[in-house]
Amino acid sequence: MNAGYGLTVRWSLTEAPQGVAEQLREYVVGTSMANFMFLDGLAFKTWRMREGEWFEGTYIFQAAKDRDEFCADFATTAADSAGSKIIGSAPIEIEPFEVVAIAEGPAQFRRGPGPGTA
Repeated sequence: MNAGYGLTVRWSLTEAPQGVAEQLREYVVGTSMANFMFLDGLAFKTWRMREGEWFEGTYIFQAAKDRDEFCADFATTAADSAGSKIIGSAPIEIEPFEVVAIAEGPAQFRRGPGPGTA
């Protein structure tokens, strides 16, 4: 049994404007988190970043159908998405993947902004 159906959307930050990391943090915490909290079929989404290198959204869906529909829709608008506008370029990778397993440790998942937004 599959633990989920994932999707990675990654942008390069190597040529992004100065201050883009802070703009991305503000956008994710102020707008984007709320946009995904009620997306049908989405189990969870994480936003990951290595400043100056890349920014990524990682989505985990309960069903392949939900992931594939979201991916197909997003792929048509990716270059005009909010992330692309902030970064100044389209994603360099949109990749579906299989989630083999998920282990939740004693600290459990914590919702909300990460350390860079404190």
